[in-house]
Amino acid sequence: MKTFAESAERNRDPILAVLRRWVTGPNRILEIGSGTGQHAVYFAGALPDVVWQASDRAENLPGIGQWIEEAGLPNLVEAIALDVSRGGWPRAAFDAVFSANTAHIMSRQEVESMIAGAAAALRSGGLFFLYGPFNYGGRFTSESNARFDAGLRAQAAHMGIRDFEAVDAWASASGFVLVEDNAMPANNRLLVWRRTEGATAANPRGERS
Repeated sequence: MKTFAESAERNRDPILAVLRRWVTGPNRILEIGSGTGQHAVYFAGALPDVVWQASDRAENLPGIGQWIEEAGLPNLVEAIALDVSRGGWPRAAFDAVFSANTAHIMSRQEVESMIAGAAAALRSGGLFFLYGPFNYGGRFTSESNARFDAGLRAQAAHMGIRDFEAVDAWASASGFVLVEDNAMPANNRLLVWRRTEGATAANPRGERS
C-alpha cells in the first residue's frame, strides 16, 4: 500500500538545499530508512546526476516500490531491504549516506549500528547526512521537542530524541568528522559528517575497514 507523510513534504526543500551544496556531480547515495519513499523520489528527481538507492525494512518496501515505480526515474533504483540491527549492508562504495527521522525511533544500539554501517558503506571522504531533532547539552531545544520526546517514550522505551554530543561521539568512533550542523524547520537539524581519509571505521559486524 502506498503511504504518505505530510512531514516529508514540508521538510524536503530545506533538506534539498543542503544536499545541493554538498552533492555535486555524479554520486551514488544510499538512503537508510526511506519510509514512504517520498524523499527518494523527490531528491532523485531534483538531483539527476545522483543514483539514489532507497532502503528500509522488508515490510516497508512495497509502499516505497509504488512511489519509485510511479516516478519512473532512471536514477532511482529498486529499493533494497536493510535492517541496521541485522546487517546485510550493500557492498558498493557510496559517495554519501542519507537518513531522515530515524535516530529517534531506533534504540541506542541501532543508532550506533546505523552510523557504523554508514561508515563502512562509504568511500573514504564520503558524507553522512542525518536529519531529525536532537538535544544539545542534555536539554531539549524547544517545548515542542520535549512533548515529542514524551510521546515517543510513551510508545516504546527505546525511542527518544538523541543527544547531539552522544551521536557525534559515535560518529567520531566510526571515523567521521562533523563538517556542518544546519538548523531546519520545526526544531530539527541536518548534521553532515565526512568520513576522514584513511579512517578505520568499525562496520556493523565489528570488523575494521
